[in-house]
Amino acid sequence: MTNITFGQYFPTNSIIHRLDPRTKILSAIGCIITIFLCKNAVNLALMSAFVLTSIKLSDISVKIYLKSLKMVLFVVIVTSVLNVFYGQGEPIFQLGFMCITLDGIKNSIYIAVRIFLLILVSSLLTFTTSPTDLTDGLGQLLKFLYKFKINVYDLAMMMSIALRFIPTLLEETTKITNAQKARGADLESGNLKQRIKALIPILVPLFVSAFRRAYDLAVAMECRCYIGGKTRTRMKILKFKPADMWTFVVLILLFSLVLTANLVGIFW
Repeated sequence: MTNITFGQYFPTNSIIHRLDPRTKILSAIGCIITIFLCKNAVNLALMSAFVLTSIKLSDISVKIYLKSLKMVLFVVIVTSVLNVFYGQGEPIFQLGFMCITLDGIKNSIYIAVRIFLLILVSSLLTFTTSPTDLTDGLGQLLKFLYKFKINVYDLAMMMSIALRFIPTLLEETTKITNAQKARGADLESGNLKQRIKALIPILVPLFVSAFRRAYDLAVAMECRCYIGGKTRTRMKILKFKPADMWTFVVLILLFSLVLTANLVGIFW
């Protein structure tokens, strides 16, 4: 639980933190699309260099980003191992129906790198953008949905609150788990069915605590006369700056380079 950093915000005064939240949201979406378009080693290397440079510019410890990768490490290993056997070409090793080829190994490496880059990009967005800025940015980007009578700001507020309370709920889970262990609860031994039953003393107080926090938050918002919607005023007025424009220029150039390389097929 202590290694899970998803949803946390680390305030610093880096150039990434100072970017407009709309820029960071659009950049994250653009990076995710570009990562999926990478079909060769050179393109993945370019995207990796871009993401690692952005991480360096965020002034957040690399160890924190590595912690965010621990959540998906098992998924990456399983996915990579499975994709080793789905390659085409001359077999390098074969045991029965299992066949390992050079193409399968290459695909396995590509998929692992893609997943790691996706997690790093998502972490970069949440680590450098506060929940309030995320709400404002999403509200501004999706305000066209008001034409379809969709309350965008309420949706954005719910998303930001959910991200904000992920670390809190994880911390609460750790406290409840330690309290149950101190009372003699056995949460680690037994078969699968017994372990699932052992989670009930943890899940019940966790849900009670979550509902209590939600009720307290709703009362606090009502006491402060919170009213969602496009007519709500804001302390911060979002404005694009030259740094935001340069960010879009770099992303467009990177996207164009990756797309061109895929179409021409000049890279391995």
